[in-house]
Amino acid sequence: MKSAAQKYDRNMRPHLGHCKGLVWRDPKRVPFQVAGLAWFAKERAWRRMPKRPKWKLPEAVDGLANHTAGAQVRFRTDARRVAVKVRLPGPPGMVHMATTGIAGVDCYVNDGKTPRYYGTTKFDPKLPRYEILLFEHAERRTRDFTLYLPLYSGVKDLQIGLERGARLGKPRAWRLPKPVVVYGTSITQGGCASRPGSAFTNILSRRMNLEFVNLGFSGSGRGEPEVARVIASIRSASLFVLDYEANTGNGAGLFATMPEFIRILRAKHPRTPILVLSRVRIGREWLQNEPRQKRAVNLRFQHDLVKKLRATGDKHIHFYPGTDLLGVRDWEECTVDGSHPTDLGFYRMADALEPVARRILFGSAL
Repeated sequence: MKSAAQKYDRNMRPHLGHCKGLVWRDPKRVPFQVAGLAWFAKERAWRRMPKRPKWKLPEAVDGLANHTAGAQVRFRTDARRVAVKVRLPGPPGMVHMATTGIAGVDCYVNDGKTPRYYGTTKFDPKLPRYEILLFEHAERRTRDFTLYLPLYSGVKDLQIGLERGARLGKPRAWRLPKPVVVYGTSITQGGCASRPGSAFTNILSRRMNLEFVNLGFSGSGRGEPEVARVIASIRSASLFVLDYEANTGNGAGLFATMPEFIRILRAKHPRTPILVLSRVRIGREWLQNEPRQKRAVNLRFQHDLVKKLRATGDKHIHFYPGTDLLGVRDWEECTVDGSHPTDLGFYRMADALEPVARRILFGSAL
């Protein structure tokens, strides 16, 4: 049964049809480029951690690794219509996150210098699959496309529909050949962006023309050494970002894990920059002292740890306080529930982090 809004406003209804006559292609095959999945080249799996890692992963991390947060499919085509056919593990459902963010696909088009948002899959959330036209334009012109995959769902199968005879080629090259690897919590994973392109790692990826590997694990970014060893096994990276404070309980978990996590990364990547990022404010901090005091203790620990490591010779490790990432005066308005950012919150995070990442990677904020 249609809701009242769907009954009276067709823009509130799922997209249906319009995919007839398209040829369905497998994005795992060249010239499509799958980005954001560090083990994809070897395993060809829609998964953020290896299927059979050398070290046993925590159950939660192993399960959440099947969510495709940060994964992108990139390609160049002159097609006038582009569609996706997606099969999910099951119907999506969360109490405070849009289904378009949980299990949708975003389409960004580069018709000039910068990828810009074009459309999102609007599908029936009761169904575990959908087939939707994402792009349609009367003019046949070569364009670069980026499709951002679901943040809080896996993808059992994905196909991309193009017109018969459309040209298909490789997308533009990344600015750097090595990805930025971000390890963290639900906020890193993208909770609770309204659509995949609004997760802060995806925003930074298209602004900086860099591949980002999103290793955010909702409620489960706890800094375990096994997870650190798997992440350290990534062959090369341009930057590691550690942003997992929010999942470490009362602080003891952070104090116990972070020095070892950094040591494990350094053993495999002695000169790769590491950015330690403390957590954002939570909504009620404007009224309650306890969460503010706890965050201040954890911030000081991380700051002092990085300062100590730099003093002992590691000039490639950096610290940035996450206190004001959501804003200085109205941070609580940037969340869905006091903790997880809205799209506004994620864009504010990207605005603050972009110059930091540029200084580390390129020596300037330009």
